[in-house]
Amino acid sequence: MHAWFCETHDGPDALVWREGPLPEPAAGEVRIAVHAASLNFPDLLITQGKYQFKPALPFVPGAEYAGLIDAVGEGVTHLKPGDPVAAIAGTGGFGTHACVKASQVLPLPAGFPLQEAAAFAFTYGTSHHALMDRGALQAGETVLVLGAAGGVGTAAVQIAKAAGARVIAAASTDEKCATCTAIGADATINYSREKLRDALAALTGGKGPDVIYDPVGGAMAEAAFRSIAWRGRYLVIGFAAGDIPALPFNLPLLKGASIVGVFWGDFVKREPAANARSLAELSRWYAEGKVKPVIDALLPIAELPQAYRRMGSREVRGKLVMSLR
Repeated sequence: MHAWFCETHDGPDALVWREGPLPEPAAGEVRIAVHAASLNFPDLLITQGKYQFKPALPFVPGAEYAGLIDAVGEGVTHLKPGDPVAAIAGTGGFGTHACVKASQVLPLPAGFPLQEAAAFAFTYGTSHHALMDRGALQAGETVLVLGAAGGVGTAAVQIAKAAGARVIAAASTDEKCATCTAIGADATINYSREKLRDALAALTGGKGPDVIYDPVGGAMAEAAFRSIAWRGRYLVIGFAAGDIPALPFNLPLLKGASIVGVFWGDFVKREPAANARSLAELSRWYAEGKVKPVIDALLPIAELPQAYRRMGSREVRGKLVMSLR
């Protein structure tokens, strides 16, 4: 097999493409011939040693991928060679072959393209868990999605609409706002030239959003929280801006609002049955045309370093997907 190996924590520019031994699946595992893998923000952090999960060096990054099973380990009976699957394994996707626990594999329905499958489970799983489980989103409520044109953001827009919510999408350029409108957002805010609080007040009649989905963090967090509705839920997804915000604790008191942490990776491990129900609903929504991954570009795996740089510049709308076959 060949793969991009992370041998230091010096970031994606230090990754090395080289040959390695073909991995053999252990008991309870399957080996996947990887056809496509998507790039997610944690894939950047993990190469810098900054992610919650820190695999031992060297390792192959790439948390989310799809392909065909080409070997199964002892005890695996529900999967067989040739089955199309998607996987969320934390690592392994940026190589031609990867071994993963069978419990971390999602069998794909007929007609699900592997390139889309590689851009589905991580972002849509995160956003579904955030909005439907942690945020207890109800039809008719208003959702503000920050960083709405990114991978998890576009997923959140579609999931909130599928749940019957009104969606306000906030992004940094008019082009990104147009992407959000195209996938169903009811209103958009370009926060590079509009004051977030003023725009939210105008769009909600002063009430504010019931749910705020924030994968960005940074300077916008306090302005967004000050705009939240009574009994609102502020979903902490991540910190793409780089800075972890510090909110005054009197704000949730005055708003009767909740700050809710969302860690999908641990949710998958701790509550596998609940995660399976979430992915099943997402698969059903995909079949019904309610959700569909937004793919910014499909690139050959040789261009992974350039893809990392593009993601780091926050130019991407939706997901970058790397093709391996």
